[in-house]
Amino acid sequence: MAVLLQVDFPYSGPWGDEMAHAMQGLAQSIAQEAGLLWKIWTESRDTGEAGGIYLFADRASAERYLEMHRARLSGFGVPQVNAKLFEVNAPLSAIDRAPLA
Repeated sequence: MAVLLQVDFPYSGPWGDEMAHAMQGLAQSIAQEAGLLWKIWTESRDTGEAGGIYLFADRASAERYLEMHRARLSGFGVPQVNAKLFEVNAPLSAIDRAPLA
């Protein structure tokens, strides 16, 4: 069963196109993670937060990634990482055009 991982953390920038340029290598690395189907990068300059919404093929892959990602962010000096894992209800999500693949 697919698992959605929601992550956010305090972030002071860069934002927008500057963030896209600065994080390109990280995005390419994340794309290689085992079990990752896709990621949507999130940012809010107004609240000073960034993060992502990830879809993994299974819970084990999502949990492995989250453990590694928390350690990586800690190494970047991020003091707190908020995360939630959700199982995806594929039949209902398909009705609403969710990109589940």
